[in-house]
Amino acid sequence: MKLLLMGMSHRTAPLELRERYAVDDPAPIVTKWTGEEYIDEAVLLSTCNRVEAVVWTADPEAAQLRLRSAFERELATDGDRPGNVALESALYTYHDSAAVRHLFRVACAIDAMVVGEPQILGQVKDAYRASVDAGSCGPMLGRLYQRAFATAKRVRNETRISERPVSVARVAVDLARQIFETLEDKNALLVGAGEMIELALETLRREGLAAVRVANRTPARAAALAERFEASAHGLDEIPALLARSDVVLTCIGGDSPIIRAADVAAAIRGRRGRALFAIDIGVPRNVHPDVAALDGAYVYDLDDLQAVAESNAEQRLQEVEQAEAIAFEEQQRFEGWLGALAAVPTIRELRGRAESIRQIEIERGLAGGDFGDRERELVDSVTRAVVNKILHAPVSRLRSELDGAEGLAHLEAARALFALDEAGADTSDDASEEPGPKDDAS
Repeated sequence: MKLLLMGMSHRTAPLELRERYAVDDPAPIVTKWTGEEYIDEAVLLSTCNRVEAVVWTADPEAAQLRLRSAFERELATDGDRPGNVALESALYTYHDSAAVRHLFRVACAIDAMVVGEPQILGQVKDAYRASVDAGSCGPMLGRLYQRAFATAKRVRNETRISERPVSVARVAVDLARQIFETLEDKNALLVGAGEMIELALETLRREGLAAVRVANRTPARAAALAERFEASAHGLDEIPALLARSDVVLTCIGGDSPIIRAADVAAAIRGRRGRALFAIDIGVPRNVHPDVAALDGAYVYDLDDLQAVAESNAEQRLQEVEQAEAIAFEEQQRFEGWLGALAAVPTIRELRGRAESIRQIEIERGLAGGDFGDRERELVDSVTRAVVNKILHAPVSRLRSELDGAEGLAHLEAARALFALDEAGADTSDDASEEPGPKDDAS
């Protein structure tokens, strides 16, 4: 059995490609994958900055072809699939140790666009729970993800990577501050009522923003969020009118098509008397139509535009990242040690079984025809059993303790070869056990 990870992220795919792969509910997809005979377990992570599939498989080549087919045909938005060249350059594939390493770095927010972003771990946990609920995450991936969560906890507790917590929402607000000298006389429109919008709203209020309006598909959610922050609540149908009174528009709401259209923004700009309108779109798929950026007086920033700010943040946290990388590597080795020990179980069982078979054969042969009572037979059984256990103690202990990494697996393969565990009906006769040596010359 092998571990396989395939996906794309902000490091390999532009936003216009990533947004085609936004998955709201991964359960049906992972259920379909684990229905294949060569995929035992599967987890699918879909966020604004990455889409990654992790599977536990008996046939890595077949599983890789299956996941590639999923990216080409199933995951991409119908009628808007990328070409093979674009997909080829965007997708990455990791096996075994490299897959473990990558997953741990994602969970720890080392590989995030905003290094240390605390929301990443929650997104990984949500993907894991969705797979568990769908029955597609079993003991192997279950152990892997629990180790990933423990690794993220160590990084949070043992480094300062999460000090002054940051997020994409925080970067978006920082960008708004760069655009305007002050936010105290500015009005903002926030479209959506999820975690990202809530984080942005908290930050904007701390920055002294004059007025905030929250628009959402569900008015009740907009009202609940607005009440907490002394903002006003609105429905999505009010957005065209609200645009004319907004200096900053921050969007993060689900949907298959843009919420803010070029015609609405053009009409709003005409009523703003030369005042520019800045839209920061952190939705995936994008909430602001790309044509808005071409309008005079409108400036649009999306997730890819925020990456430059995020990279500056990463440079400032470089020392903490190095420490986090060391923790992730240590935990990767620990998990691989567990996998190695798991791999050793069949070999140890077969080795003991082979030794026990030889012991039984030799006892029957040695006692055949003799007049031995139960006491004598029990004594012979006890003595031979002790001898076998003592002989096997050292190699079995070594197999259990030295199975970290490639060297340990080499020991495992060597043990199977030396004891002929993969040879059906291996010779256990007296001649096979004799040491080779010179024969006496016949005289």
